[in-house]
Amino acid sequence: METFFKGLAAGFIIAVPLGPVSILCFRRVLTSGGMLGVMTVLGAAAADMLYGLVAALGFTAVTGALLSNRIPLRIVGGLFLLYLGVRMLRAHPTEGMRGGRASHKLSHVFFSSFLLMLANPTILVSFLAVFAAIDLTVRWAGAPEAAWLGIGIFLGSAAWWLIYRLASALVGERLRRDALHLINAGAGLLVCAFGVWQLVAAAMHR
Repeated sequence: METFFKGLAAGFIIAVPLGPVSILCFRRVLTSGGMLGVMTVLGAAAADMLYGLVAALGFTAVTGALLSNRIPLRIVGGLFLLYLGVRMLRAHPTEGMRGGRASHKLSHVFFSSFLLMLANPTILVSFLAVFAAIDLTVRWAGAPEAAWLGIGIFLGSAAWWLIYRLASALVGERLRRDALHLINAGAGLLVCAFGVWQLVAAAMHR
């Protein structure tokens, strides 16, 4: 169980809302509510779990391959962020309110945040740093320990949905509807800025 709780802490720390995926998660929870917000957060949490397991269990071949290809992954991620940011900026004020449009399939919402998170392999380095800080040393000891670690990371990352949901409730339905233009514009600009930063970092081979 110690591995579970350390995985829980690692997943929560890694998912601190400082990046574009966190902005996307918060925007969908705030403006859409319901399953759209849940599936966005779960998609990001699934990617965190995958990266966490790779980092903790010492899959050095996978880690090396991901980090060595971080430039093309950054380019793909940056272009995808620009696409999402422009869509947010162009979103109609009523789009997504309580259920969203029919075209927003839950599977698409889940995999969009999952793939966007996977497009940033430097998260592996973040996991290694967090694991070192909390003294998490995992050796391959069979499926049970790996399962506990993965569940912990997933739940720790997904726990941010509760915080986003609480913030959404505090904002209030009426204020959220009235401020939807500003929410879409602010989130869209931030996500576009992250996309540009990813492309610049790729151009500078960072």
